[in-house]
Amino acid sequence: MHFTKPAWVMHNDSSKADANAKRLSIFSVHVHPDGSRIATGGLDAKIRIWSTKPILNPASEASGRPPKSLCTLTMHTGPVLVVRWAHNGRWLASGSDDEIVMIWDLDPNARGKVWGSDEINVEGWKPLKRLPGHESDVTDVAWSPGDRYLASVALDSKVIIWDGYTLEGVRKLDQHQGFVKGVCWDPVGEFLATQSDDKTVKIWRTSDWGLEAEISKPFEDSPGSTFFRRLSWSPDGAHITTSNATNNKGFVFIAAVITRNTWTSDISLVGHENTVEVASYNPHIFLRNPAAPVSTSNICSVVALGADDRSVSVWQTKSARPLIVAKEVFDRQIMDLSWSSDGLTLYAASSDGTIAVFHFTPEELEGISPTSVQEQYLSKFGFALPPPPHGYSHQDTNQPTPPPSPSRANIEVTKAIVDGEQVNQLVARRGKPKKRVTLMPNASAAIPTSSTAPIPASRAYASSSKPTTTTGFGFPRPKEQPYEPPHSWAGAAMELDVPINAFAGESVSTKGKRKASAMDSPDDGPERPVRGRTMGGDRKPEVPATVKQLGGWSIPQPTGSSHHAGVVLPTPPLLSYLKYQMEDSDAVLDARNSEEDHTTEISFVTGTQVQWLDYLPSPAIALKATPSFCAAASQDGTLHVYSPTGRRLFSPLSLGSPVAFLEGNKHTLLAITSGGQVYCWNVKRQKANFAPVSIAPLLSSSPNTTILSATVSPNGTPLIHFSNDVIYSYDPNLLSFIKVTERWWAENSDAWHGRARAPASVKGIMTQTEYGLSANAPGAPLEPLIDVPRPQWWSPAITLGHLESKLHAIKLMESTAEYRQVVLLYSKKIADEGFRSKAEELVKELFGPVYWKPGREEAPATICGVPRRDLLKDVLAIFARSKTLARLGMDWQEILKKANAEEV
Repeated sequence: MHFTKPAWVMHNDSSKADANAKRLSIFSVHVHPDGSRIATGGLDAKIRIWSTKPILNPASEASGRPPKSLCTLTMHTGPVLVVRWAHNGRWLASGSDDEIVMIWDLDPNARGKVWGSDEINVEGWKPLKRLPGHESDVTDVAWSPGDRYLASVALDSKVIIWDGYTLEGVRKLDQHQGFVKGVCWDPVGEFLATQSDDKTVKIWRTSDWGLEAEISKPFEDSPGSTFFRRLSWSPDGAHITTSNATNNKGFVFIAAVITRNTWTSDISLVGHENTVEVASYNPHIFLRNPAAPVSTSNICSVVALGADDRSVSVWQTKSARPLIVAKEVFDRQIMDLSWSSDGLTLYAASSDGTIAVFHFTPEELEGISPTSVQEQYLSKFGFALPPPPHGYSHQDTNQPTPPPSPSRANIEVTKAIVDGEQVNQLVARRGKPKKRVTLMPNASAAIPTSSTAPIPASRAYASSSKPTTTTGFGFPRPKEQPYEPPHSWAGAAMELDVPINAFAGESVSTKGKRKASAMDSPDDGPERPVRGRTMGGDRKPEVPATVKQLGGWSIPQPTGSSHHAGVVLPTPPLLSYLKYQMEDSDAVLDARNSEEDHTTEISFVTGTQVQWLDYLPSPAIALKATPSFCAAASQDGTLHVYSPTGRRLFSPLSLGSPVAFLEGNKHTLLAITSGGQVYCWNVKRQKANFAPVSIAPLLSSSPNTTILSATVSPNGTPLIHFSNDVIYSYDPNLLSFIKVTERWWAENSDAWHGRARAPASVKGIMTQTEYGLSANAPGAPLEPLIDVPRPQWWSPAITLGHLESKLHAIKLMESTAEYRQVVLLYSKKIADEGFRSKAEELVKELFGPVYWKPGREEAPATICGVPRRDLLKDVLAIFARSKTLARLGMDWQEILKKANAEEV
């Protein structure tokens, strides 16, 4: 085994001169899947990417070729606590003290000097997308098998699941009661494990994100002072090795090994003299007897542990003793461990600001098997994660490459000369090897679809000249071997689906193509860039100095207008200029109505670049833009809908009367006309959410009633706020408008949540709606009528009615977290009042038919995204603690326990 500690891998205090620069803590290290680089995250709020060749080869280190530091990323505003490469090698995920998860993407054009320093970036990585959602430090992230999902955990006690393709939030898991400090995926993809300061490891099902198991025994006496609780899942899926566990009432520090399916922790790795901070499995399966066939009894694993006693140990599960123990490798505790994809190199990072590298030979790690053995073995589980979202796919790079198309690209590992040294570089590619593609600056839809080439198992390196403190157990020191350049890497390709930005002036090589325009070179000389055109991109966007209301523009009334309908909602005023700025973006959709020549121009601008423009036959009165679409409503009752690139998604929609309200959220577009018609479309699916329905009956039911505002919930449900303090929505299943909430509940229900000022943490759409009703109440403040005499059962009847109505509205808006909260509040109110019949009805609804089992299709396993029986368990706990419903709660607890036992 070879050991080295490269002193030049460091995060330092840039505020001091180089001679006095202080070495800052390194919190995380991770190896790129191709083994050519590592990423580190540190206290300086930076991510640094380093070449591994100078680390592993003394001659390369001495020559300074290739460059040691490849890139420095500086977008985070707090210490970077975790960095993790995606399995495809294209994206890098990072988590920080600044509460943000960041996704970084390769940018071939971003090389150059690092802003504010003398450092040079040899290769470029750009921030692809910020993933806000946590409310405290992000401590760990992990990519699922195949990069289908990304999981992040933080000190806000939350676990957030992100879609690995779209990078949108999928689910937030909030059942931990303490800081969550570690996360790992089952290599099969069936489960997710998280470890928290609440002294539990929780196992989550990926099929419905329900809680599968909770393990607490080995952590009951564990200290709460560790920086991380990083755990790891074995490559055969059989075990999880967890950190910060103890035996003998906390006097013996161990790493607890949890067995799959039984979720018991009967195995302990004992020997460290202080808390174990991190566990990391070698990614390869090992065979006890390499000559025997692959079977469960012939499989073992290798796992590394890093502890606060400043030592690293490596264990093979077929042995009761560690393979090696490297004592006092660092001056402070170990923060992170990472194995190379070939399973032969282990990297360790410490809070003392250094990293250590252990390189093994295949003979020392006896029985190591190729990746294909793991894939074959895991296939027996028969589990597959959900398919990618529509329009995204993984393509096997070993299969013949299809002809290039405008929406497909790939990246390859190619040879390049840097400082006179031939090195490997990741290069974005499209189609044939010499056709270059530049990615969009904000390509949040760029989807990695590749696998990287393995590092040759035969590769060996000469030992470092630096002194080592490693204590080996029975390992002969291998002979010095020269570094062998990995020539086979050059042919290893990785494919990537990316949108090609033909609207931002980026260049695409045309060498070898048939000439497409007079701008192309007339001969086959050296290739030259051809700048993509944009409609209107030849001019700078300008905002008029004054905006005036237009009065002399006569437009014929549309057929079937509001005058014929008998209901008139005021329409927006006709202005010479109007604009809508997209949320969390510098993108602006604007319209110019020229009274002089009666032209209407629509344009979409990002920064200082006009992306596209269009002209309309009628003046625009309302605009709306989301990341999915742009919409413009005209005075003649026509609605125009565009994609973000300016393509018309529909023919112009004729609504019969001008729009009074135009709103949108994600893929949903809502229009309410002056004639009182409500339209709601899913733009992505190009389909109406429900048939147009008239709001006239609601307007005419109360004199002088009008609409104050209209919004759309995240799942596409319209919310319409009337001036009489009622918020309506439309239920397509009931073919009727429903009251989502109203002043009546505010004045009489004990469960009204809208009286106080909304805290920043309020996220649920229903809670926001109630707070919004209170904040925008045009009449008297929404307060309970305390001094008014009421009948005996007034308060419980109104409160329960409010909660029951609220549950239906929450189901319509698909707000999972709020549904769980309101069900438990409703259960407590029933228990307090002792209403047994209501309690029994609720229990039966949550339990479902007695013949139902998970996996069958007779009844849904969830209600509003919450597992029915998990929710029932919490409801029964409330009933069992009550005075009047204790027997009911305990009887049903026994029934639920038996039903769950039969399903195991």
